[in-house]
Amino acid sequence: KMAGSSSPWIGSAYLFLQSTCKTIALPALYESSQKKPCVFKALKLALADSTGSMNGVDMLKVHCSHPHLIVQLKFCKRESCRRFLQSYREGALHKSLQSHLQLSLAMTTVPLEMELKAGCEHLDDMLKDEDHCLECIYREKPDRLRDEEITELEESLKSLTVHQSINNNMAVKDCTPPSLPSLPPSQGSSLSPQGTFIFQGQEFVNRTLLPDDHQKFAKLVSKKWKQVGRSLQKSCRALRDPVIDNLALEYDREGLYEQAYQMLLRFIQSEGKKATIARLISALEENGLVSLAEELLGLHSTEDCS
Repeated sequence: KMAGSSSPWIGSAYLFLQSTCKTIALPALYESSQKKPCVFKALKLALADSTGSMNGVDMLKVHCSHPHLIVQLKFCKRESCRRFLQSYREGALHKSLQSHLQLSLAMTTVPLEMELKAGCEHLDDMLKDEDHCLECIYREKPDRLRDEEITELEESLKSLTVHQSINNNMAVKDCTPPSLPSLPPSQGSSLSPQGTFIFQGQEFVNRTLLPDDHQKFAKLVSKKWKQVGRSLQKSCRALRDPVIDNLALEYDREGLYEQAYQMLLRFIQSEGKKATIARLISALEENGLVSLAEELLGLHSTEDCS
């Protein structure tokens, strides 16, 4: 049995979203402080449609990984998860999300492709076997708490609902209530959660990992990506050994770049704003990858990394 009577049924999955229209980039829309609440609202309402309840599924993190928008989902009831899978399989979630995005973003159409994963399992390939999909989702326990940004957006959406109900006789065109704070981009923050750190006698400002860091790491780390992952796992539950081994198998055909990229993606998705350059540099030093650390900190000339 998937769950004993004494413990709640909890599972996790990742919903990958991509627009098939070249002029619509969902990650770019979500990274925009103005459009982010609109995209979040559409996601929230479409997921509520799929389960029949605003609390049927919880969004833990929305990650921008161009060209995909990746939503980490948490289910706390098997029946809610079953309804979600039925809605996904029948195309109702797809239709609902397209409709809500069109309304929220004031666009004529938002063509979408969707993919659902639980761990290394591609659930789209097994949707007819609902029980097996449920087992895969149940095996993948959520590896993080809800991201702070999601909590802010949830509160903003509640505020918007109250705002609209008070003004139900007026046309509320803007999807953002006046009280909604401007949210920072999800990546590339220059804020330093831990101040500064020392590397080779020099002081560097700590910051959240940038997309450029992500790509350089994947390109240059080569076969040692596993060792770096195991160094990071000491403070990151999302990189426990089965995850690292599964990534090696799942992306074996794609090669070392994709394996390394996906490993660091797990770290970024799990840790959010705490996925800092200082933590990665420390893991690189621990594994003798000083040259790569220098590259990420800009201590090499640009021609060396072309």
